[in-house]
Amino acid sequence: MKHNYLNNTPLTDAQDIYFAHLLKSGFTFNTEKIPSAKATGRILYQAVYALICSPHYNASAMDGIAVKSSDTYGASENNPIILGQNQYAVVDTGDPIPQNYDCVVMVEDVTELPDGKVSLLSALHPWQNVRQVGEDICMGDMIAPSFTKITPSLCGAFLAGGVTEVEVIKKPKVGIIPTGDEIVSPTSNPRKGEIIEFNSAIFSSMLSEWGAESVIYDIVKDKKELLKEAISNASTECDIVLVLAGSSAGRDDYTSTIIEELGEVLFHGIAIKPGKPAVLGNIGKVPVVGLPGYPVSAIIIMEEIVKSLVDLYYKKTTKEVATVTAILGKRVVSSLKYQEYVRVTLGRVGDTLTAIPLNRGAGVITSFTKADGILVVPQDSEGFEMGEKVQIRLLKDISQIENSLIVTGSHDPLIDELSDLIRKKGHSFYITSSHVGSMGAITAIKNGQAHLGCIHLLDTETGKYNKSYIEKYFPDGKVKLVKGVGRIQGLMVKKGNPLGIKSFADITKGRYVNRQSGSGTRILCDFLIGKNDMDKKDIDGYKNEEFTHTAVAALIAAGNADCGLGIYSAAKMYDLDFIEICIEEYDVLVDEKAYNTDSVQQFLKLLKSDELKERLSEMGGYNFG
Repeated sequence: MKHNYLNNTPLTDAQDIYFAHLLKSGFTFNTEKIPSAKATGRILYQAVYALICSPHYNASAMDGIAVKSSDTYGASENNPIILGQNQYAVVDTGDPIPQNYDCVVMVEDVTELPDGKVSLLSALHPWQNVRQVGEDICMGDMIAPSFTKITPSLCGAFLAGGVTEVEVIKKPKVGIIPTGDEIVSPTSNPRKGEIIEFNSAIFSSMLSEWGAESVIYDIVKDKKELLKEAISNASTECDIVLVLAGSSAGRDDYTSTIIEELGEVLFHGIAIKPGKPAVLGNIGKVPVVGLPGYPVSAIIIMEEIVKSLVDLYYKKTTKEVATVTAILGKRVVSSLKYQEYVRVTLGRVGDTLTAIPLNRGAGVITSFTKADGILVVPQDSEGFEMGEKVQIRLLKDISQIENSLIVTGSHDPLIDELSDLIRKKGHSFYITSSHVGSMGAITAIKNGQAHLGCIHLLDTETGKYNKSYIEKYFPDGKVKLVKGVGRIQGLMVKKGNPLGIKSFADITKGRYVNRQSGSGTRILCDFLIGKNDMDKKDIDGYKNEEFTHTAVAALIAAGNADCGLGIYSAAKMYDLDFIEICIEEYDVLVDEKAYNTDSVQQFLKLLKSDELKERLSEMGGYNFG
């Protein structure tokens, strides 16, 4: 008997049409809340923000003694400083730093004297060997955007940020219905004509690897009404239904007919071998797939169709790749004592895949949550030079890295919110961002290490932002400056403003926390210092640098500093008082070669979107003129 199939459709066409049809039919995910500690491997539904700082107190980074840094000034081997018992406190790693102390002397650098005093041979600077409040995570920072796969390090980051419960996408439940008169449950002594049903065990294991749960139903005999009842019941209980060995259009294969009666059949037969006799349909919003009876054929359909259904449910695409060759974007120096594992981000700009090393601190868990790969530095190596080719062990799928939009420059929560909106919109690209300051953005664009750079560079002579810097550093053009948003910059001070700070000139009343050299905020700070005829030496904490506005706010809220320049939204987030100084232009510098790419255009479209304006308006301190 010649078997006729409804279709002989190319695989890619079948996939595109089928998946688009399912989305229109309402195929989507459910969510649930689970403990953060048990969330590894799950997919976030909503962006997660830190509820507390990590560390949430000033913690000793060493075993030793806590002291006042000012008490150690002038210490040397020829001029040891002697401290009395009331001038230090013994601390272990992780202990809170007692009040009035601001640094820790390592125990091996302490010489105990018989009378309980100690001798120190070198001076310490403020906060040396101390993990300050918010060193790893600052309250209000986005730890991870929506639809992120949760890694073990992210679980730790959630808990470090005070987030004990997260909302995740519920694992899809996939019903597996074995069929056939000749099919029997596994046995060590089958009779002639009996075929052991083992496909469901294979498919259940595959589904588990892909993040789905399976329900294996009892074997259904080749009776149409029995199969129809089983498929109908499974479609009400499961998110996806698989019917095994009921798709070949033979005399007793009813799958296609039953799906048509209960819902819709889009394809019966796909132009691949093995795997041709597959049925692709749906009952309401539930996909129903008829798999061929031969294991190899069925496995092909599982890989090509069912895995994509699970990915579609999760809104993700994943493929594992072991290693890639990349160009190192920054020098990595290592000692000869250890084999070192350096976390890196990866991004392709033009034809070059660049690896940028992340913070290497052992206590900074976010360097792992942001990492795309690992650079292994051998024990007998002193490191690698910038521009050198290196092998990177991948932590993320290479397709995600290749589809990443590299955004660098000035820190602003706006970038995190755009990243979340991009995931919410289901775009195929990702945002990889780093906070290197406005001048760092210019350097990265010039060196071909980023697609976009966020800048707010004040021309101290004209009082205008950004344009003069573009003219200076890009005399031949090749970049575009896109208007972003206006931001309110000012002084963040403790709630109630206990020092009575009213203007920038008043920062000498307390301890200042600065932004890193090359940042737009640092340039503004230096401009204001000159404008007010101030001396940097008179500013306590001028050299105390942080890389984000939230880090500055966190230190002020924790009492590690009294004031610092930053944006209004960060002050609001930490319930600080704010003295407005100016409204600056926070714009986007775009590599001309990348400007017309789909990812850049989608980014710029969302930059002007009402969704972003709504989010920023809730934060406060922005204008959109």
